[in-house]
Amino acid sequence: MYKLLLLIGFLIFTGCAQKTSMLEEKTLKETKHNNKKMFNEEDSLIMFALRSEQVKDFSSAAQIFETLYVKSLRKEYMHRSLQNRLFLKQNQLVIDRVDAITNKHLDDFILVRLKIVGLIQMNRFQEAQDLAIALVEVSEDEADYILLSDIYIGQEKFDEAVKYLESGYSKKYSEKILDRMAILLYVNLDRKKDAIAYLETHTMLHACSVVICKRLISFYSNENNVEGLLSAYLRYYKVDAKPEVAEQIVQLYGYKKDYPQLILFLQESQSDDVTLLQLYTSSKNYTKAFPLAKNIYDETGEIKYLGESVIYEYEAQKDKNDKAFLSSISKKFEEVLKQDSSSLYLNYFGYVLIDHDIDVSKGIEYIKKALVMEPDSAYYLDSLAWGHYKLRQCSDALRIIKKVRKLDGGDDAEVVRHHELIKKCKGKNKQ
Repeated sequence: MYKLLLLIGFLIFTGCAQKTSMLEEKTLKETKHNNKKMFNEEDSLIMFALRSEQVKDFSSAAQIFETLYVKSLRKEYMHRSLQNRLFLKQNQLVIDRVDAITNKHLDDFILVRLKIVGLIQMNRFQEAQDLAIALVEVSEDEADYILLSDIYIGQEKFDEAVKYLESGYSKKYSEKILDRMAILLYVNLDRKKDAIAYLETHTMLHACSVVICKRLISFYSNENNVEGLLSAYLRYYKVDAKPEVAEQIVQLYGYKKDYPQLILFLQESQSDDVTLLQLYTSSKNYTKAFPLAKNIYDETGEIKYLGESVIYEYEAQKDKNDKAFLSSISKKFEEVLKQDSSSLYLNYFGYVLIDHDIDVSKGIEYIKKALVMEPDSAYYLDSLAWGHYKLRQCSDALRIIKKVRKLDGGDDAEVVRHHELIKKCKGKNKQ
């Protein structure tokens, strides 16, 4: 299994995967078109070779690429031919062919890598290791450092693997090398703090890429480190602002109950306006809630957000007795009720009509309609009692408010205030 994974990893780095993709096909065509066509059958042979790889006929693919090489002397075809022979486990053939072509020189890095993979598949780890060390000293390529580390990992020489990865990282600060090194430190050597420290230092000096942020997220998640996890997700979001990343950030802020910071994040990211609206309303920030609710309605067409925007606009108004404002808000409530005559809007608009003496009788009619839907609502019954109080129908008002006081919500401050006023209204009637 180790040899198979190593081979697959290596072929990814060299741009040659077992399953030929459209990208690989394009690469081969560009190789030909960027140079003069060498012979007439070149196009058709390329297509036959690619098709053979697709159906995993690696023997035919190797032979066709060999023919392409012989006729064109383009080394890309030889690389591809030997790659297919590695899939066939023709390891000695590959090794001998590479030696014959290179005369054991290291000029062609791809051929040397193919030989290293062949040696690994034959369990000749010491030879593979020596050759990989020689190659990495010449190429200084991140793929070669990782290939060398894989050889050490296969022999469970984790400290040696880290040593060479550290050397490679110090030259070009490759995030791929760092990622492999962090995994070794965290998983194989149980140096968890060192692994995280390497990653965090890299982000401070070179920013947090997708690769590094994801690795930090996986480590912090394993450690149940909420602060570290949130920090990593916030940095991840800056480079890859996906909805699912924003969702994780919202959940973490919610878990911490850090609502001020959550609000700031939602304001800046505009990633979840519905949650932001809930936070505005729970903190009674109606000044920001009502335009946001209107924006959500404009985007979604959901009437409930239009209704909510009218309610929040009313709550945000400082001078609720301003006649122009009351006229405007009444028209908006009527527009909402034309599309959604739910009990919430019926009661709210009814109470506005009553409390501001706009049209008490009409307000009572709206509230009665709401009570048909929810007959035991303490809030709707309170609105009805308040309507009767406004009409000086004190007996009815007192009877209803007494019932309200026995229901859930009957101890609400507004209900208590209404009760006190209605009791005085009854007293005035007696006098």
